[in-house]
Amino acid sequence: MSELERDSSEDPSCCTRVAIVGRGRLGKALAGALTASGYEVLGPLGRDADGTGADVVLLCVPDDQIAIAAAAIAPGPVVGHCSGATSLEPLSPHESFSLHPLMTVTHAGARFAGAGAAIDGSTSRALELAGELAGALGTHPVRVRPEDRALYHAAASMASNFLVTLEAAAERLAGDAGLERRLLVPLVRATVENWARLGGERSLTGPVARGDEATVSRQRDAIEQRAPELLELFDALVLATRAMAGRSEPVPA
Repeated sequence: MSELERDSSEDPSCCTRVAIVGRGRLGKALAGALTASGYEVLGPLGRDADGTGADVVLLCVPDDQIAIAAAAIAPGPVVGHCSGATSLEPLSPHESFSLHPLMTVTHAGARFAGAGAAIDGSTSRALELAGELAGALGTHPVRVRPEDRALYHAAASMASNFLVTLEAAAERLAGDAGLERRLLVPLVRATVENWARLGGERSLTGPVARGDEATVSRQRDAIEQRAPELLELFDALVLATRAMAGRSEPVPA
């Protein structure tokens, strides 16, 4: 994986017509962002679109629909997908590329500027095009090898999706103790900022990190009594945190 250099002073190819296939959250967000960057955007179009009139077709469809959507595209345009975990193989025989913005997209849209973007291309021209589109979005393009795609996407899922799952669990426990979600938000933000600045080991705090197993045991007992459905998650997180802190599991009394 290597970050690609790009001259940010270059103007986007305003003459390039980009067809967006897929009317979901990502398709709508990318259509708006590329239009704002000066591209002529067709769509978002339905999944059966053939790409007529476009120089580039960008498929914003579920992973298992990429090959089907690609097969509907008439020969001619360069075809790309926005999957983080998928190689370029489902786009064959088109000249192809991938562009996966490393950013969460909700129904409210997304701000891509400053984020990373995993790209690849079947030809040097396709790779350059992927980098150009990534730059137009304000993202930092990084080429990710096919054999690393699943690992890369797992990292993205842990950093975003699983974080939401974890915070929802924390919200569940806090709610039972009488605290609103908003009271956890400053703690979460400070923790993420510390991790961004210092990395995992140096930003780790709390009872596991300092070896306070008595407190950890009380926490576990409380979860077992009040939210037993979260006990397995808690135990797994304690084990992982002990390992990061370099502490061994305590010997039972």
